Amino acid sequence: MLRYLLLLVALLLPLNSFAITPEEVMKSSQAAFLYPGKDFKARVVMRLVSKSGSERARELTMLRKNYGETGGDQKYFMYFLRPADVKDMAFMVYKYPGKDDDRWLFVPALNMVRRIAAQDRRSSFVGSDFTYEDVSGRDIADDTHEITKEEKFGGSESYVVKSTPKAGDTDYGYKLSWIDKRTFLPLKEEYYDKRGTLYKVFTAEEIKEIKGFPTVVKRTMKNLQSGHSTETVFSKVDYNIGIEDSLFTERYLKQPPKKWLD
Repeated sequence: MLRYLLLLVALLLPLNSFAITPEEVMKSSQAAFLYPGKDFKARVVMRLVSKSGSERARELTMLRKNYGETGGDQKYFMYFLRPADVKDMAFMVYKYPGKDDDRWLFVPALNMVRRIAAQDRRSSFVGSDFTYEDVSGRDIADDTHEITKEEKFGGSESYVVKSTPKAGDTDYGYKLSWIDKRTFLPLKEEYYDKRGTLYKVFTAEEIKEIKGFPTVVKRTMKNLQSGHSTETVFSKVDYNIGIEDSLFTERYLKQPPKKWLD
């Protein structure tokens, strides 16, 4: 009798009876990955590697400041230091959850600030395998989320979350994310095209704790179709350093304060 009772209880339980909702997982992941600290600064080196193994490098300073609560507005500033073909180029984002972000790109060769249209957010970021949207993150509300399972990945217990875009404004049909149960950092993301074929993979290669914040300091995005990949390494990472609001203006896209570029 007990065996039949247990079977009945199991049948009545929902299939996805997890202790946390998928929306809570993704909000916690966004907070851990994109919002730690009041502000943030890092030196970033991007290695762009072709299928044949040839490499190009990009080096930049990245700054970010939060406004309001976690998950709220943010501003980003990125200033390119080398090589010569991108030196002095600058990129700025005003992130508004719930509506389209504002993005600007300063092109020094033309001495021109260009607005990046909302529909270009899935375009390549300076020739890398990351998109403009990858840099500042995608709004959680733009997708439906489902926890498909729980499993160990890279030695860490994780939630596997399937995120499906609500609108057809993406280059992928859905994404699977492995979210660390302890830190809520994304350990891996798999992007599937609209035919269900895996074509792009993000991995968090190295995580360090900086000022109490677990931080992904080495990350890779690989395009399985082209064989091209981008490795991004963060150094000189710091949080809560008092970045002024005045930095995030079109004026400083052309002439950023040197004290924030070191």
